[in-house]
Amino acid sequence: MNNIIKAAKMDLSLVRPYWWNTLFVMLFPVVFSIMNRSLVYGVSFTMCFIGMTTSYTFSISEKNGMERLYGILPVPKKHMVIGRYLYTCAVGTVALLFSLVVDSIVLYKWASVEITAEGVITSALTGIVMFTLYTVFSLPMYYKFGAIKGRYFMFIPVAGYLAILWVISNINVELDPVISGLLDNNIVFIAAVLSVCIIAFSLSVFASVRIVRNKEV
Repeated sequence: MNNIIKAAKMDLSLVRPYWWNTLFVMLFPVVFSIMNRSLVYGVSFTMCFIGMTTSYTFSISEKNGMERLYGILPVPKKHMVIGRYLYTCAVGTVALLFSLVVDSIVLYKWASVEITAEGVITSALTGIVMFTLYTVFSLPMYYKFGAIKGRYFMFIPVAGYLAILWVISNINVELDPVISGLLDNNIVFIAAVLSVCIIAFSLSVFASVRIVRNKEV
């Protein structure tokens, strides 16, 4: 466990020069919240955008030739991979909380939108799904093809996300009531969605570890 935490801290130090970029990525989607007068839109875009920052660690490592350093470190490759996923989830958690708080304040103060507990839960759940959708596909691709070639695959989940928003907007269906309606039916729905996200991350970790081990052969 200590090795995993150390690996996560190493990635945190690695992306230190990009902290301001990450902050901007978390602030920019506030515009979408105001435009759509919806907390769930702002949070969803934040989590989708923050998912794109997962390439930072791979880009910096490749640019500075740090793969050799990782190779001589007395840390199992599996722990290095899990540590990177831990760092990614930590960044996602911070972004989610930041977006929920900032977007809620902005919508309440400047857009006169009522913020409810149900709306916050709906937005948080949607944000988690968006972040999971992005990262579980992109991280294995970065490990497989590297930061440059792997970037081409990052547009797949983004395209899916934008397609969903386009369909919803064209059939005149509000996003909040749809998800809220599902939440009202049964709290088990929330547990089921979170369980699916956890399983998806677990499979993604397994795939990434296998990719890294195959590269050593």
